[in-house]
This record gives sequence, structure tokens and C-alpha cells, in this order.
Amino acid sequence: MTPPKIKSVKPTDEYELIVEFGNKEKRKYDVAPLLSKDIFYPLLNQSFFKNVRVEQGGYAVVWNDEIDISEYELWLHGKVISV
Repeated sequence: MTPPKIKSVKPTDEYELIVEFGNKEKRKYDVAPLLSKDIFYPLLNQSFFKNVRVEQGGYAVVWNDEIDISEYELWLHGKVISV
């Protein structure tokens, strides 16, 4: 199954992402478990974490050229929410 593209992303103060997909479904993704990995360590800085954006094309959320999370990961492990 191919996950829908990402339409928007909003960071929370608890290191979670609220992701809206192209099919209008919203999912909450907990980034906290990733913060122990070296590549995601910069996200511990709340200001940097909150600068997340949707990659052009909707295939990932990105912070810079090195840190991103794919739409597949967000779709598969995000928890469906009704907002």
C-alpha cells in the first residue's frame, strides 16, 4: 500500500508531529523515541524541532538536508486522531 502524500505538519511541545495527509486523515507521530539516535539529536532543540516543514512533493517532513521522516513512516506508525 502506498501512503497518501503529506499535506501539512504541525509540531507540538511534546516532540510530536500532527500530520495531515492528502486524504484528509490526521495522525500524531511521536518523534521522542528517535531523539536518542545521533542523526535526530539536533531536534532536542525545541526551536529547531518546530521548524519542521513538508518536503516539496509531500513525501516527507524535513528539518534540513540531513534530517527527515518519510510519509511511509509517519503513516505506518502515526496514531489516527480526529481533530
